[in-house]
Amino acid sequence: MNPRRQKRLLAVVAIVVLMGAAVWSMLMALSENIDHFYTPSEIIDGKAGAKPKVGQRLRIGGMVVPGTVKRDQDSLAVSFDLVDTGPAVTVSYSGILPDLFREGQGIVATGRLSESTHIIADEVLAKHDEEYMPPELAEKMKGIKHVKPSDAY
Repeated sequence: MNPRRQKRLLAVVAIVVLMGAAVWSMLMALSENIDHFYTPSEIIDGKAGAKPKVGQRLRIGGMVVPGTVKRDQDSLAVSFDLVDTGPAVTVSYSGILPDLFREGQGIVATGRLSESTHIIADEVLAKHDEEYMPPELAEKMKGIKHVKPSDAY
């Protein structure tokens, strides 16, 4: 091979390797900072066949189950159950809750999965209303008795 072509080939290979390394490092950095969105049913049953791992950062959305909000009298700690159309998961949060937070209200929480059915939230956001709920989900939510799953998973 001509020495000039050999130098060009080495330069092209080096550029391709450097670009590949840069793309790989960007994807790795992004994957560590992505919070996947789950519903309580998807945390219990899995989403597309894969369950979230304990310690994984995630966002969860659902309805606060009436009668499950427990507040600590000595601190800002609160825990409550969150449900969609299936089993409930427990969310623990320490901080000031949004003004719109109440039982039966839709919320989105960001945090870490500490057990198979328990999330420790860093942030809790309350939805303004439920007008944007898909009709299928709204129909399933009517009249459903929610049972907390056992830890046998």
